[in-house]
Amino acid sequence: MKLARLVTAAAIAALSASARADDLDKPLPAPGFDPAKGASSDTVVLAGGCFWGQQAVFEHVKGVTMVVAGYSGGAANTAVYPLVTTETTGHAESVEITFDPRTVSFGRLLQIYFSVAHDPTELNFQGPDEGTSYRSEIFFTTPEQEKTARAYMAQLEAAHIFAKPIVTKIEPIKGFYAAEGYHQDYLIHHPTQPYIVINDLPKLDALERVWPRDYRPDPVRVASR
Repeated sequence: MKLARLVTAAAIAALSASARADDLDKPLPAPGFDPAKGASSDTVVLAGGCFWGQQAVFEHVKGVTMVVAGYSGGAANTAVYPLVTTETTGHAESVEITFDPRTVSFGRLLQIYFSVAHDPTELNFQGPDEGTSYRSEIFFTTPEQEKTARAYMAQLEAAHIFAKPIVTKIEPIKGFYAAEGYHQDYLIHHPTQPYIVINDLPKLDALERVWPRDYRPDPVRVASR
């Protein structure tokens, strides 16, 4: 486990000012391009810092049916936590989100991703975690997802939504590898862990406050599948 996740609550608080709830309060405009999907299920992989918080946020979104924490961007034989934390594998801590497009569109997931799930202007770090494994990246699974993501990023940049440029990468998914079992549903199992309290619970508060119609109080869980 990385030192950043083992330090005291006071030290984490000093390192993670960007994760405060009052910073996660921007209801972003809807994507201008967000084609409707007729299928009942779709999947996308998103990276944006520690996968504990990413998983927790999207598990609370209506229309999401499964969120798995894992690794994407590197090879299968390096998709294990001790290697990923060396920052030499090319992997990013990611979440594979399965969702019903009839309930929540891919564009809506992007609104949540860019507004409360992470800071898309931070290059290779989020809060107290630093390294390429904490990068902001969208691993698209269809051409429509790529077009929607690129158009939305351009839309946000043109509107000067953020004070700094968006650094989110957009690449096709090459593989997604589920993380070790102890990482799954981590916030649900460890809600009082200092890292979670300081960095991730504010994201859930922001989700409920900024996107109340998309918030579900009872999260979907990997363990229940």
